[in-house]
Amino acid sequence: MYCIILLSFGSIQANAQRNLTVVGSSWNVNPAPITEAGQNYAGTYESPSNQILLNAQVPLLLASGKVSVRFEANPTWHNALKLAIRRTGNGTTVCVLCAITGGLTYLPITTVDTELFRIQAVLALASYSNIPIQLSLSGVSVTIPAANYQSRVIFTIGPI
Repeated sequence: MYCIILLSFGSIQANAQRNLTVVGSSWNVNPAPITEAGQNYAGTYESPSNQILLNAQVPLLLASGKVSVRFEANPTWHNALKLAIRRTGNGTTVCVLCAITGGLTYLPITTVDTELFRIQAVLALASYSNIPIQLSLSGVSVTIPAANYQSRVIFTIGPI
C-alpha cells in the first residue's frame, strides 16, 4: 500500500479581508511490508510535526477568523483510511493582543469543512507565520488492497 496526501497550495481570500497561504509538500506514506501477522505493522502513521506551514492574516480591528480543513479523495481512496490533522504550535507573530486557539489535538478530516483553529485580532492586524500542522493516517490494515491511495487536503479561512 502506498498513500500520497496532496496539499492544496496558494492563497485563499475570504471576504477580501482574511488571507491564508499554505506551504508544504506531498506526504508519502510507505507502510512497511506486512510479512507476518503481528509484525512490521503500525496501523497509524504521522507526518513530521511541521509537514504543513500556514501563514494567516486577519486584518480587521476586533475581528476573528477561523481556519477550516477538509479533504477531497481520489476515486480510488479506500473508506477505511482515515486522515486526521492538528496544529503543533502557534507559529510566529508580532501582534501583542492577538490569540490563536484550538486545533492542538487530532481532528478527523472529512469531506466537509471543519474548524481547525481560530485567530483573534484585537486592535491590530493578526498575522501569523509558519503555523505548523501535522497529519495522521490510520485505518491501514491487511484487509485493504495494496494500491496507491491519494487525497488532497484543502484549507480555507473565513469569519467565525
